[in-house]
Amino acid sequence: MSVLIDKMATLSLMLTTIVLYQFFALIQKKSQLICFNPMLLSIAAIIPLLLYFELPFKQYFHSTMFLNDLLEPAIVALGFPLYQHLSSIKHQWKALGLILGLAVILVIVISFTLTTLFIAIPKIAVSLSLKSITTPIGLALSQQLNGDNAITAFAIILAGLFGAIIGPSWLNFINVKSAKAQGLAIGAASHVLGTATISKISYEHGAYGSLALIICALITSLVSPLLINILALWLL
Repeated sequence: MSVLIDKMATLSLMLTTIVLYQFFALIQKKSQLICFNPMLLSIAAIIPLLLYFELPFKQYFHSTMFLNDLLEPAIVALGFPLYQHLSSIKHQWKALGLILGLAVILVIVISFTLTTLFIAIPKIAVSLSLKSITTPIGLALSQQLNGDNAITAFAIILAGLFGAIIGPSWLNFINVKSAKAQGLAIGAASHVLGTATISKISYEHGAYGSLALIICALITSLVSPLLINILALWLL
């Protein structure tokens, strides 16, 4: 009986999440406003529901694990616009690699340094320095570097939401209007969520956003263990 109840609870939580997301996605489609981001609105709706029914987050996370696992094929799907623009990217790969490599180093150094100076808690410093890569890689690196996985996940989601909601508008405001530049900036800073959002603007946005999130994830995986350890020795 208890197994049946657990399965019903799992199904209910999964269906609730899907229905809420699709409802808010429909609102965004009808309004054409980026600020009505379905992920952000879904989070805003699910948190009060969990509090009201006194459901622990671990139970919700376990029940919706299948949806979380869909993140990996979703990342692969973003490779399609990248494939479409592969010929033009080939001619710029050295400059793009250099720019994105410097971006990764700056993000880690600035995030770790500022967090250490203002908060002085190593776990939080590690977690916030990994905010601009995809969730699976960020969590793996956070665990390896003794960060806090909950803070890492929250920071990654927050970075993605900011890029998705205000990224294009902010770049247009500061007169960065090139599709390539916007794609690289949002892909590097806001990973999958930001890239998925700007892919709706054009395939070129999506291609360069996908390129940025892939290269930044790769470079971060390679340099963050050494760089964070060096910063920790110097600052802590």
